[in-house]
Amino acid sequence: MRQKPTLKIIAKELDVSVSTVSKALRDSKEISDETKEKVRAFAKLYNYKPNNIALSLKNKKTKTLGVIIPEIVHHFFTTVISGIEDYANSHGYNVIVGLSNESFDKEVINLEMLANGSIDGFIISVAKETLALKDYHHLFETIDQGIPIVMFDRVLDEIICDKIVVDDIATSRKAVQKLIDSGAKKVGIITTEDYVSVGRLRTKGYVEALQFNNINLDENLILKIEDNNKPQDELLHLETQIKNYLKHNEIDAIFAVNELYAITAMKAARELGYSIPQDIQFVGFTDGVLSKHAFPPLTTVSQHGKAMGSQAAKLLINRLESTDETEDENYKTVVVETDIIERETTLNSNES
Repeated sequence: MRQKPTLKIIAKELDVSVSTVSKALRDSKEISDETKEKVRAFAKLYNYKPNNIALSLKNKKTKTLGVIIPEIVHHFFTTVISGIEDYANSHGYNVIVGLSNESFDKEVINLEMLANGSIDGFIISVAKETLALKDYHHLFETIDQGIPIVMFDRVLDEIICDKIVVDDIATSRKAVQKLIDSGAKKVGIITTEDYVSVGRLRTKGYVEALQFNNINLDENLILKIEDNNKPQDELLHLETQIKNYLKHNEIDAIFAVNELYAITAMKAARELGYSIPQDIQFVGFTDGVLSKHAFPPLTTVSQHGKAMGSQAAKLLINRLESTDETEDENYKTVVVETDIIERETTLNSNES
């Protein structure tokens, strides 16, 4: 039996990207006429038919929500899923989770696969590769075809939809202020490249905290992690970057924009002979299992991921069940409060 064609199969056969195939089938002006003809000819030959999402949704509701997350290893995303499931299940909805693994193509394929008439709406945090490419056609198309989207954590200004966020700038200012109040004079930050919105905003909060305290900004103390490695090489590369950063800079405190960066930096600091928190203090973003069981336990920013998930599910279900025709233009951005969870990687102000 001939395998049913998909966007991924067509892309592989024609040696083009999934994005190119998707755009060609929708007659995008970004794609050349020659490529469009090749894609259409292949689709016709193998009887490929795009999912008729809008028609399916018009005719029935499945009471199922699709969730697409970048990765499963970060505690934050697992807590968000828990919040989504709790709220959805209590309101008679099921949840299907897809994993993009930070890949643009996998994110596109997940949307295509899940939006086959079995999903009423999506909750999504965008993959790093999607942010880097700035290609959001699949998100626009999903909304255009009648499927609502709620974005959380990594959200896009370009996509008009409901969103769940924390105030990354204000929260980062608070975290860095905690380090300064605990006696830190040389505060560094371990962050993402700027195309990742949460990293960019948290770096902005770091800079504003230094300015507020009349501390000169030292660009050498800003480490932006290069994230272009295969998963099996990622942790080793991360450790190498952080260890070099610590070796070549005078630092007495670090604010890390996620839990993995913070835990890795603590490991590197101990291997270099630093005493935590006497020689170097740490605050990390996201209060996960690793933070609680780190040595010593890590002071963190709690994003309240479960509350974010619950709010995301509530927004999506409200939109799916609304009978108000004006609701389509009334999109909401919900800001979830954060807390600093003090543990043993920071000094009390009276100890500094």
